[in-house]
This record gives sequence, structure tokens and C-alpha cells, in this order.
Amino acid sequence: MLTSTFCHIPNIGEKIERKIWEHGVTTWEEALLEFSSRRLPYPALHHTLKSFVLRSLSHLEREEASFFASFLPSRELWRMFPEFRHHLVFLDIETTGLNPPDDHITTITLFNGKEIKTFIRGVNLREFAREIMHYKVIVTFGGKCFDVPFIERTLGVKLPQVHIDLRYILRSLGFKGGLKACEKMLGIDRGELKGVDGYAAVLLWQKYEEGCPEALETLLAYNIADTINLEKLMIFAYNTKLSLLPLSLPPLPEPPSRIVTPYKAHPEVIQEIFYEKLRYLSQKGENT
Repeated sequence: MLTSTFCHIPNIGEKIERKIWEHGVTTWEEALLEFSSRRLPYPALHHTLKSFVLRSLSHLEREEASFFASFLPSRELWRMFPEFRHHLVFLDIETTGLNPPDDHITTITLFNGKEIKTFIRGVNLREFAREIMHYKVIVTFGGKCFDVPFIERTLGVKLPQVHIDLRYILRSLGFKGGLKACEKMLGIDRGELKGVDGYAAVLLWQKYEEGCPEALETLLAYNIADTINLEKLMIFAYNTKLSLLPLSLPPLPEPPSRIVTPYKAHPEVIQEIFYEKLRYLSQKGENT
């Protein structure tokens, strides 16, 4: 899709881009061929168009994701996904709350489509800063407002990667609510982790600190589920966006329906957490 994109070129918005496609020019290579025949529309834009097409080919060959992110509208960053998939990682964090520095990160999961890596407070969290620099693009759900600022503030690490936030892409497709709501609309089943949410994740960490290793394993299983499901959402969003364009490009195949994770959820721990959550909500209701 990226090599069919023209809306990153100065003075060429989505309307002009569609006109170029309608003219039969659907790739950068086709655009360069059309310059010789002078059949491209908008003659006043030919110099800029040719210059940027050549620059785009060069930057893509050097796999410089930042170049495209600096010129593409943020709502169109989804177009970069296939070309930079091998330089991309899905990211999700769990925390003790919403307000750093009073709250801190408990776990982080990275998933590059093949390998899962987890980082745990008090164990290997410091290794995250080195690992994340292996990637040029990160994908989150709501990470622009939460995950990335939280990481940068509490870990003291700057994340310079191109950032694709699925919350806004899915919202543009009519999907409202949080990650779990979007998953539910797409029929993604959480299995034993059904009903576990961010507040439950806080309770799981507290339970782990009280000496329950099964609580940590359950928390990691939950964090991993949040992260690997981002790939499913990304592919769905990409294919749906692609289908709305007047182009004949093939959709991406669905990811494996089942990915083996290194941790498992413990149903008995989840039941204890649900009970604690229900008791807290009941007490809160009585006090209001």
C-alpha cells in the first residue's frame, strides 16, 4: 500500500491522490513512467510529484520509516504496516495506576509477530530500553496517551519510533470504546482471561507482591493477550481501510488463530481477583 501512496507528497491530499489513481497511476513506478508521456493530471504538481516519488523509493530502499511518518497524515500511518512489518513491534504495558511517578510499570510485553518478550518490574524491566531500540515502528492501542508517555516518564527512555495507535484507526472505522470492546466486536475470545481488565491487573500485581507467583503468571498471560491481539486488530484495520480505496491490492492474511504463550492464566487466582474487585465496588457504592 505504501508504494501506492501519494498523499504524503506536499500539496497532494487524499482528493488529488484519488484523482491520480483514477487516472490509472496506482504505484510510484507507474508514476515515473507516466512522466515521460506527460499524461499525469495536475501538470503544476509534476515536479514535486516526481521529486518525492524518487525520494520515497530511496527512503523505502533504506527502510527509513521516519521519513514516511514525517509526511503522512497520522490517520494514514496504517499504510506503512506491510512494508515495515519486519521492523515493527506490538507493545502494551501494565501499571499500578494511572499517575506516574506515584504509580509505576509492573510489566511490559513486546510481540513482533513471531516472538514474545516480557519485562517485569524488579526482574528485567531495565532490559526493555535496549530491546525496544531494535524496532523502527511500534503499534499500541491508546499508547499515544498512556503507554508511551508512561514509559518515557517512569523509565527515563525516549521512544523515537514511528507510532501507530490503533485506537484512532479503529475509531475512524466506527469502533468505539477500549481494547476489549473492539475485540468483542470482532469476535476475539479471551478464554480464561475473559473479564480481566486493567483494575484486575493492578490487583494481580498486588497479589504477586504478597507472595503469589501464580498471580504474576496470570498477569503476564493477560498482558501478553493484550499485546498479541493487537496484531489481529492491525490486520483487520489495514484490510478494512484498504477495501475502502479504489485500488486492487490484495488483503493481508489473518494471523495464526492460536499463538503459544509462555505463561498461563490461573482460574482460581482470577476468581479471587474478581471477588476482591466485586467487594471493592460494593464498598465504594455503599460509601457514595
